[in-house]
Amino acid sequence: MITAGRRIMTYRTTALIIAVCFVAVIIALVRRQRLNVLYTYWWTFSAAAILALGIFPQMLDHVGRFLGISYPPILAIVVGLCMLFVKVLTMDIERTRQEKQIRILAQRMAAYEARLDAMARE
Repeated sequence: MITAGRRIMTYRTTALIIAVCFVAVIIALVRRQRLNVLYTYWWTFSAAAILALGIFPQMLDHVGRFLGISYPPILAIVVGLCMLFVKVLTMDIERTRQEKQIRILAQRMAAYEARLDAMARE
C-alpha cells in the first residue's frame, strides 16, 4: 500500500520529469530554429509552473482556499485553460499582423511588376 508521503513524492517526481522533458523539447526547438526565442519565455514559464505545482502540490490547495474555491484542483484546470486562451489570442494577433504585412507586400510586388511591364513596353 502506498502511503500519502510516498504518493506526493511520486507526483513530485512525475512533475519534475514532465517539466524537464518540456524544457528539453523547448531548447531543442530553439536550437533547430523551429521556435522563436520570444516564444521560449512563454513555454519556459509553463514548464516552471508545472514544476512548481508538482513540487509543492499543497500550494494549489492554499491558493484555492484563499480564493474560496471548494475544489482546489479545478483551479489548475481553469488557469491552464485561461493560459491557452491567452496563447491562442496572441497567436491570432500575430497571424493577423502577418497577413496584413503579406497583403501589403503582395500589393507592392504587383505595383513593381506593373512598372516593369510598362518599362518593357516602352
